[in-house]
Amino acid sequence: MTEKTNNIQRAETENTFKKLSIQIGLNGLSFCVLDTITNKIEAFEKVTFKTQSTSYLMLKELKTLLDPIDNVQKRFSEVVVIHKSGLFSLVPKTLFNADELPNFLKFNAKIMATDHIVYDEIAHSDIINVYVPFTNINNYIFDLFGEFEYKHSGTVMVTTLLNQARASEEPVCYIQVAEKEMEMVVVAHKKLLFYNYFDYKTPEDFLYYLLFGLEQIQIDLEKVQLKLFGAVNEDDDIFNLCHKYIRNVSVFVPTNTAYPFEQLESQTIDFTTLSSK
Repeated sequence: MTEKTNNIQRAETENTFKKLSIQIGLNGLSFCVLDTITNKIEAFEKVTFKTQSTSYLMLKELKTLLDPIDNVQKRFSEVVVIHKSGLFSLVPKTLFNADELPNFLKFNAKIMATDHIVYDEIAHSDIINVYVPFTNINNYIFDLFGEFEYKHSGTVMVTTLLNQARASEEPVCYIQVAEKEMEMVVVAHKKLLFYNYFDYKTPEDFLYYLLFGLEQIQIDLEKVQLKLFGAVNEDDDIFNLCHKYIRNVSVFVPTNTAYPFEQLESQTIDFTTLSSK
């Protein structure tokens, strides 16, 4: 494991106004503790796995971080868990049937008969996100905290970006960049055109998924605005490679958010963890 800290244990005990957000995926975990009264981020940390993990090892790592904390149940008034994986499918609300969840996933994700399939409604849209959560993680969090809320990372990201997007005729492509994964959202006229999640190894892989995604929805590379955020800056290989093919590329800083991102200038912003509501 890398980038592992212990900040989450520093939160004061028995404060009923603190929110804990946990994002969990096969490539790592991230945590955010927010004081909802002062709107101050009290702890933010990440655990990055050197190799892609399993649900069993993710649970083991999560227990290592949370089990040692005294009275952990009393520290947080609200707990949100965000599941980050490629086992999802976006379904138009007009075609959605809650009795047919496996059928929405089986053509683009490898699922098992024992998988627990759930769905989120994406706010301010006519889209349902059908996905497979990490059930063992949910069971552990329930045992630890009682009732809590959980969502897919795509639900959080699409909802937040749709709320921030301006009513522009030209498409905007947002990509959250992590060390081994990327989440891509394309918006135009404040409507979602595309969302997908990809694992990648090299900047060339990243560019391939970007160009392939834009090609699928017939986006003109001369007109699209590409906004990158997360583990990216204007001097790195991903940014420079994208700039060779797309004219309008910039590093995106979230706005109109309730979360004080300026407190995390020295850390990589984990947008979906911080934007969970």
